[in-house]
Amino acid sequence: MDKTLFDKAVELRHEIHAHPDLSNQERPTFERIIAFLKENAPSIEILDRGHYVLARYKAADPKKPPIAFRADVDAILVYDDIDKPWKSTIDGVGHKCGHDGHAAALAALAMQLDKDGADRDVYMIFQPAEENGTGSAMCTDFLTEFGIAEIYGFHSQAGAHKYTVMLRDGLYCCASKGMTITMTGSPAHASQPEDGKNPSEAIAKTVLAVSKIADQANYKGLVLATIVQIDVGEKEAFGVAASKGKLLMTIRGEIEAEMDLLQARLEDEAMKNAAEYGLACQFSYCDAFPETVSTPACNEKLRKACDALGYKWWDRPMFYRGSEDFGNFTKVVPGAMFFISNGEDGECDGCHTLHFDFNDELIDMVVNIEMELIRA
Repeated sequence: MDKTLFDKAVELRHEIHAHPDLSNQERPTFERIIAFLKENAPSIEILDRGHYVLARYKAADPKKPPIAFRADVDAILVYDDIDKPWKSTIDGVGHKCGHDGHAAALAALAMQLDKDGADRDVYMIFQPAEENGTGSAMCTDFLTEFGIAEIYGFHSQAGAHKYTVMLRDGLYCCASKGMTITMTGSPAHASQPEDGKNPSEAIAKTVLAVSKIADQANYKGLVLATIVQIDVGEKEAFGVAASKGKLLMTIRGEIEAEMDLLQARLEDEAMKNAAEYGLACQFSYCDAFPETVSTPACNEKLRKACDALGYKWWDRPMFYRGSEDFGNFTKVVPGAMFFISNGEDGECDGCHTLHFDFNDELIDMVVNIEMELIRA
């Protein structure tokens, strides 16, 4: 990409990094992006939807169907321990997953289109709340509204030789969600536990059943039920028998329908155990991510783009167990996620770690690939 535009994009990346916004609180970041595009890509139309921002390049005489590119913009609750001038100014909040780089790269594409033009309409969506899985589901309306033919998104990630584009036909990232089981009984004096209803044993039985319910032999694809917290009773209330407890798990699946089956079986087990002890049982869910699937035809375009640019690409033999909410877009139109490696595992700081910082050099690669896709 143009060196002057690259330098501007890097400045934007550093500015966003220094001022991170958590999921569903991204309005300040959106305002920075809007101001940047108005100043540096004046021909790009800004469609501000409030909860997301859409930048549009309108071709004078479109020859191909509209194409879209997505960048997520939210940060996470992890301390930013980097010794750089653009270190986060908000204690305990940081861009530790590279979304500052994703946003800057998409703004760089807008600048490149403003400079060079294209023979099709191009839509660039700056999306909120990827980290908790609520973002993309709120943004899919633009795909049908503007007749988008295909959509692409990228992520920086360790896992191959540095600067290798990582692809996978079909499933790229697993579906997942946070599951909370709450059991409620009634309190009693600790000296007379028989007067109350204590959820401890019912929760313990549920915990012990989890591995059997999630036994891989019962499913076609990978499923996981990972216990993340068990919380029963009041802290240090030694005079009171426990009356309420929670079991928190992250459940995930290679096949989204099988994750749903796993959820149903866990619910049935919890309900059975709660009933045995006369307890109320409730379920709540959060951080729900779809399965993210890449369309093979879109991946083939990515391979050709990499070949044309002389970039290395690698077809991953295995999907990622982690989740990405980009899958909500590819449920509506064809599309693909592509990752670009910061280096092999152990060679560089991984996402969601204290020392992670997006590699600015990836901005140039991403814009070049996306321009090739636009021309395809």
